[in-house]
Amino acid sequence: MELFYADPGEGVIKNWGDLLADLEQMNDYSPYCQESDYYLIFKHIIASLLLDREIVLLDSDFSTEETKRLLGDSILVSNTDPSSCLRSNIQTKEALLNRLKQIGPSWKITLFTSGTTGLPKKVSHSFQSITRFVNTSEKHRDNIWGYAYNPTHMAGIQVFFQALLNGNPLIRLFGLPKDQILQSISDYSISNISATPTFYRLLLPANDRYPTVTRLTSGGEKFDEKTSVLLSQVFPNAKVTNVYASTEAGTLLAAKGNEFSIKDEFVNLIKIENNELLIHKSLMGSSEAINSDWYPTGDLVEIISENPVRFKFISRKNEMINVGGYKVNPTEVEETIREINGVADVRVFSKSNSVLGSIICCEVVRTNPALDESNIRNQLQTKLQEFKIPRMVRFVESLSTTRTGKIKRN
Repeated sequence: MELFYADPGEGVIKNWGDLLADLEQMNDYSPYCQESDYYLIFKHIIASLLLDREIVLLDSDFSTEETKRLLGDSILVSNTDPSSCLRSNIQTKEALLNRLKQIGPSWKITLFTSGTTGLPKKVSHSFQSITRFVNTSEKHRDNIWGYAYNPTHMAGIQVFFQALLNGNPLIRLFGLPKDQILQSISDYSISNISATPTFYRLLLPANDRYPTVTRLTSGGEKFDEKTSVLLSQVFPNAKVTNVYASTEAGTLLAAKGNEFSIKDEFVNLIKIENNELLIHKSLMGSSEAINSDWYPTGDLVEIISENPVRFKFISRKNEMINVGGYKVNPTEVEETIREINGVADVRVFSKSNSVLGSIICCEVVRTNPALDESNIRNQLQTKLQEFKIPRMVRFVESLSTTRTGKIKRN
């Protein structure tokens, strides 16, 4: 039977027949899923759908204390139900897909934000809201998805449902080394990849070309022009789409480059105030953080035109760095440093300073060993104001990333 999931890192291969057999043999069901094995997570989600039960996805590295803070006393109660034997009697892939497309409004999935600036926030979605932007049609039937996200977060869940509801294979790429990722793209003839710009930069530069990839989607961070150009060389047949999404709302905006516009159906549901993007609660999942009609996303934008509205994302509001009274956008500094020959990737962050409040620092992954700190600073002199130029430059083999695969700011 056709392939359902493969993990090149662990040597795991599961076809649709394996999935159906494993679902049939489930003896109980817990609403709490805290696994590191992607296949077990996927199986658990499908079981929750077939049983019409809520599922709560927890990161595998959440500590007991962190989990208690997130869930309260509910996690202390026995969380398995021996009576929840699945016994789905679904014998074919087609029968499973037809059943999944009939899920009603009572099913619920609960996720947690990445928590990069504090305790993660709890967000719940119905089947309708989590799959709102899933496209199912014959033209997607032969897609093969490179799975480049954490499966317990919104981006990973949306890719999972896009693949699942079209009956597509999923090939794990997230967390694997560059050589294995590129080899897997070739071995499995992967056609679609959705990932953060940080993930894509991990693949660059690449010596070979991968013509089977026809669709690249980037999200979660600002997509810089240099990365886009280099990707088009490695994946010559790929259409590249830049998307804006959040755990609270899922995917909302898409663009070919970095300039976004608001679809007609969202024109009264998305707005910009004081250069911050706001989303109407009707587009959101259920969250304690949503306590008014309009949800401030914390994403700062630059308006390019008013009619129609077009804009670029600039930075997260909480990521701006105060240097002696001046605001520094770390994303701007990173994009400028990436333009330097010999730089593969960079992370810009702040350190406390008794005089200036903060100073700018950076970690650089270089492809040219001859590139040094003074060389980087000299090249930035004509491109950035003095207060934006990093005072400390450290060369590293790789950058720290969050649970969702984005650059870690602190």
